[in-house]
Amino acid sequence: MKKQRVLITGISGFVGSHLADFLLTKKNLEVFGIDLSTAKVDNLENCFNYIKLFSCDLTESISVRKLIKEIKPDKIFHLAGNAFVGDSWSDPQKTFIVNVFGELNILNALRELKIKPWVQIACSSEEYGVVIKSELPVSEQNELRPVSPYAVSKIAQDYLGYQFYKSYGLKVLRTRTFNHIGPRQNDRFVVSNFAKQIALIETGKQKPVIEVGNLNAVRDFTDVRDIVTAYWLCTEKGVPGEIYNICSGKGHKIAEILRILASYSNAKFQIKKDPKRMRPSDIPVLIGENKKFVRRSGWKCRYSLKETLYDTLNYWREKVS
Repeated sequence: MKKQRVLITGISGFVGSHLADFLLTKKNLEVFGIDLSTAKVDNLENCFNYIKLFSCDLTESISVRKLIKEIKPDKIFHLAGNAFVGDSWSDPQKTFIVNVFGELNILNALRELKIKPWVQIACSSEEYGVVIKSELPVSEQNELRPVSPYAVSKIAQDYLGYQFYKSYGLKVLRTRTFNHIGPRQNDRFVVSNFAKQIALIETGKQKPVIEVGNLNAVRDFTDVRDIVTAYWLCTEKGVPGEIYNICSGKGHKIAEILRILASYSNAKFQIKKDPKRMRPSDIPVLIGENKKFVRRSGWKCRYSLKETLYDTLNYWREKVS
């Protein structure tokens, strides 16, 4: 049987590396990866010898076209991009160039080369922005009210994918993923940051003070290992052109996350608010509805929140020891 050729953009990142691990458990797949540098392989230790890795800047259209032509993928998981909301405030132009034009170059290459793989585009729950209490949990039909440059860039990615589906028949699937957490996540994200600070305090490398931002925000958290399973199912059972919320459907206060992490440690610490961790505008509550995707795919979360937080803390314990 001919092997499916699967391409992951941003393969060495948090989600990309977990997706690579997941795909390597499947039979009859060849896994290809794109990243800015082939030297950045920290997250790929488990699978580096089993994937084909390419260095490519997705904002360079000629390089992208050449690579797509060489690989001829059957599936593309487009995960690369500027993922940190805070950066979009300090450099919105870069956020748009990377997120929007990077995707445009991929879609244009497929159109020009006349190949039609399944393309999963990793969009974001940040697109929903300001959500009215009566709208919770948020469905795919909810109005989009973005409150950050990052969110606007993801809306552009979202609708760009839809436009290429309608105009050129590309098999594009768009996933609006809510907060996903777990081992390997960058410490600029809140859950990973808390876990790292606790691990540092345990080793005496940080004073017993944890710096925090807004602890009252409520978010919908899902383990990254469940997220990548959903992405795969999306390309197996999803409908081209559709948009799917990927989320747990449950909300948790950031303060609760910190409390659970602290319960796994004997370290004692104070909590200190850091104004630098507050955003110019923040969404108080964001909880998603996943019924549409679950009905279509049969997807279920395997990891509980407590399991995910425990694994994340242990990941940072190993990193800082």
